[in-house]
Amino acid sequence: MKIYKTISGIIIEAYEKFYRSDAKNWDSFINQDNLYEFLTIEIQSLDEISWNYEGILTPISTQEIWASGVTYMRSREARMDESKESGGADFYAKVYEAERPELFFKSTAARCVGTGEKVRVRKDSKWNVPEPELTLFITSSGKIVGYTIGNDMSSRDIEGENPLYLPQAKSYDKAAAIGPCLYVPKEAINPDTMISIEIIRSEKVMFEGTISINRIKRKLTDLAQYLFREMSFPSGVYLMTGTGIVPDNNFTLLSGDVVNITIEGIGILSNEVE
Repeated sequence: MKIYKTISGIIIEAYEKFYRSDAKNWDSFINQDNLYEFLTIEIQSLDEISWNYEGILTPISTQEIWASGVTYMRSREARMDESKESGGADFYAKVYEAERPELFFKSTAARCVGTGEKVRVRKDSKWNVPEPELTLFITSSGKIVGYTIGNDMSSRDIEGENPLYLPQAKSYDKAAAIGPCLYVPKEAINPDTMISIEIIRSEKVMFEGTISINRIKRKLTDLAQYLFREMSFPSGVYLMTGTGIVPDNNFTLLSGDVVNITIEGIGILSNEVE
């Protein structure tokens, strides 16, 4: 099932049918350990509606967005390459093999955008890329109950200059996009699920790539467990799980580029670069 936050309220998609929930509070609606079972019961009391995906909002309210780094081999290689001149390459090699994952704060809800909205690149950066990522929704108790698509915009030259600049390379206004919905399956997401990205410039595909989430080195439950070790999230939290698709070093995003990220079963997250 899928949940959409829209201008007309919360809409549930189940078995190719749509239902508008009577719930008014997004936070309490999604922050349930038994979310799939709740939705199954919920739709039985709702009337089917006609809806054509209009008015979709970012599926977030008061939740924070966190992110995982260097979870794919391709990300390890890219991070090492961009930071070799600063002497920081070894850090990324070590964290890829370490028991403790790299976790960092990505965005507040206010700085995040949804599908159809514009993302940004930093004005003080010359090398910027999108990072397509499976994104977990984890309840306040630490249970993964849903998934969405994430775009972890990244300034590679800033992070490459010094690993300590990671917060500046990753966290700024409109540097995170998630959506279009919250996907709530009965079971954990299939590990063979594919993530795809295409970057379009002047109607021409400038870059495209695909990878399976089974290439993530770490268990998704382990990432969630580490995030919750010493922190609480009263309304739940979103966690981006890293990227395995990185454009070549000679590519950087430009204003007007369109980034389309697709994850099987979830949908398409589409954003133009401001």
